[in-house]
Amino acid sequence: MKTRRRPFAASETIASFRLAAALLAALAVWGEAVSQTYPARPIRFLVGSPPGSGNDLVSRLLAQKLAERFGQPVVVEQRPGGAGLLANDAVAKSTPDGHTMVLLSGAHPATAALNRALPYDPVRDFGMVGTVVAYPLVISVAPDSPIRSFADLIERARAAPGKLTYSMTPGTLVHLLGEWINIEAGTAILGVPYKGSANALVDVLAGRIDATIETGTASFGHIRSGKLRALAVSSPARHPAMPGLPTISETLPGVEMSSWLGLAVPAATPRAIVDRLNGEIRSILGMSDVRRRLADLSGVPAPSSPEEMRALIEREIARWKRVVELKNIERQN
Repeated sequence: MKTRRRPFAASETIASFRLAAALLAALAVWGEAVSQTYPARPIRFLVGSPPGSGNDLVSRLLAQKLAERFGQPVVVEQRPGGAGLLANDAVAKSTPDGHTMVLLSGAHPATAALNRALPYDPVRDFGMVGTVVAYPLVISVAPDSPIRSFADLIERARAAPGKLTYSMTPGTLVHLLGEWINIEAGTAILGVPYKGSANALVDVLAGRIDATIETGTASFGHIRSGKLRALAVSSPARHPAMPGLPTISETLPGVEMSSWLGLAVPAATPRAIVDRLNGEIRSILGMSDVRRRLADLSGVPAPSSPEEMRALIEREIARWKRVVELKNIERQN
């Protein structure tokens, strides 16, 4: 005997929509009420980099300004290790009330691409607030290098596959950018691993390494002093501090990226709090003293919406996964 299903009445559909709308309205009212009293206590600001790093300096600048505007302490906590993994994991698993936040960086999507498994989802477990600042990576050579430009570097690399070298730290943005250049240019410039930029600089100056790729924060001072000669920046547009320096994309169209820093909170943090933080960050980035300090660190203010930051991370994860797969870069378990 067949069981006849009762048709779903139109009145029930309308009732369901009304219930959903009522719940959304209640959540909006609750979120707005929460934002009015936010923050109710000191805020923990986790940073996955050691003291004195560029990320640390930016986080302390933001913490100071946020504390002034909120009337509550904003305490920076260093959680170095795993390219930010420890700090990110702690925030992903914390209470979603806006009182714990993290400064994500361009290493966040790179780490996701280079690891088979993470203790958190790099997108779903975070409430993105917005990006804060963007930094270029810079390709440089020794002052007396015969390589005269980035186009010259590519031409020489194509003519002598596997002969030219660049310094890098394995599993970093520098490493991935170097391999992305190889993919798009059809070259085989060899990445030579270093634990830090100091030893790499010594070997570049001594002629043992042909080129170095580093952040603008680490490179611009050496370029201004004449220790290094810059060939190109990775950013989509020329950097305002060095407008005469070409971009990589002027030689290899489409090869453009910037390292960045962005604020995130745990997923499920009320949208009203996320919007409040986003508005405060935008106001802070408009301050002249903040812009000057970021410029000292080679950074360009880069405020965005939460949706734009999320989309940026998703794009970069996909991009770096492609590089990892095409170049057979070893992934971590």
